[in-house]
Parts: sequence; C-alpha cells; structure tokens
Amino acid sequence: MKSIQYAIIGGTGVYDSGVASDKVSVQTEFGEIEVDIAEVQGNSIVFLARHGKQHGIPPHRINYRANIKALQKLGVKQIFATAAVGSLNPDFPTGSLVLLADFLDMTKQRPLTFFEGGLDGAKHVNMDDPYCQNLRQQLTDTAIQHKVNFTGDAVYICTEGPRFETEAEIKMMRQWGADVVGMTSVPEVVLAKELGMCYASVGFVVNMATGMESGPIQLVEIEEMLSRNKKIINRLFLGIFSKKPDQQNCACADSIVYL
Repeated sequence: MKSIQYAIIGGTGVYDSGVASDKVSVQTEFGEIEVDIAEVQGNSIVFLARHGKQHGIPPHRINYRANIKALQKLGVKQIFATAAVGSLNPDFPTGSLVLLADFLDMTKQRPLTFFEGGLDGAKHVNMDDPYCQNLRQQLTDTAIQHKVNFTGDAVYICTEGPRFETEAEIKMMRQWGADVVGMTSVPEVVLAKELGMCYASVGFVVNMATGMESGPIQLVEIEEMLSRNKKIINRLFLGIFSKKPDQQNCACADSIVYL
C-alpha cells in the first residue's frame, strides 16, 4: 500500500458528502483498526471515526494508541481532528467553532504514551506546541477563504468521561484557565506528537458547561449542530490538503527528548 500523508479524525461529514472511499483494516500491536481511504482532489486521505462508525465507543474506551499507530503505519504525517466540546468561556457561546491551542489533562486511567522504557530507554515528548502551529495557521488562513469563522483559540481540558462534569469541577477548571472541556483530545494529541505527526483540532461548542447556564442539554439541537459543522470543517480540511501541507514550518517531527 502506498504511503498516505493526510488524515481526518472525527465524524462522518465527509462520508455523507458523496466521497467514495475504501475500507481498510490496519493491524497494530495495540489492536486492529478500520479506516476509510478516499481520493480527494488528487490526494489520498485517511478518515478515522474516533468513536466507531456507529458512535458506539465511549471516550474512555477508545483505543487511542491503536488509532494513532494505524495512521503512522499508513504513512500519515498531518492529522486534522474535530471534537465536540462544552464551553467554560462566555466568549465562546454554543455554536462557536474554536481552534484548540493547548490542553489540561484530567484523565485517570487511559494509556497515555507509546514510551514504555525498556530497550528504548527513557524518552519524553516536548509539549511546547501540542496543537501544531503550522496547521493551526493554515486553518486560520483557509477559514478566511471559505468564510468560516473561528471564535478564538481555546485551552482544552480533557476529562475521563463518560459522565459530564459537576458545577464545582467546572468552577475549578475555569480558575485553571480552561476555555472548553471535552473527553477525547488527550491522549490523542500526545500520541500523535510522540510519533512525529502534526496534529490540529477544531472544537465544536455544543453546550455551555455545567453551571454556566440553566437548562438541560437538547440532544436534537446538538446533533443538528454537529452535522452542520462537520460538513463545513471537513471541506476546510480538504481545502488545506489540496495545498499539500508539509512539516517544514514546525518541529512536530523532532519533538522527542532523550534523558
């Protein structure tokens, strides 16, 4: 199989847009992963449904290491992801699109790394630019061309899930500097960096976090919002891939520190 440089992790917006794709199973030491590969504007693109095609895998049960390892085995160097998030920032209301710029980790029991020591020694990964600045800049520039409005850059805090956060937890997270909260970006962003991949993610604000506003979360409204935004953002991602981004303007491929 030829090397495929680009991948999208997230939902099914592109599949619903009439793009023909082939299902491919990739065997890794962490498990077997099924992806879709499509030819779009002269590029081969890997599409990976993070929660499975039927959205049946909860965030704390996702096999993050197998997902990212499968992309590496296919040759992927640049990854764009989407994430549904709750907002802790009044400046990021429901319906906003935000660019993830940094993260806080509150997960508890997930395998967080490929680095297990042994013969490979002690390795660490640099986190001064977790969400690739090169890809984020390309997202910002391409958004203008596609008339897509990003409300701002956001600090993402990742929780274990599948429960939502309490009001007291949200108050604490706001004090820590978090703008949005979700359950999937960690360890995904870390694992990509460990394998030398560029990774960027767009957050869809689907609700205000607990205590930020009154009223229950309306599932129908969230599903409509996600469907609309996925199609917009996937078109944006594909627009960037058509420009054939590389790793010349970032250090993502050289982020490992040996001690």
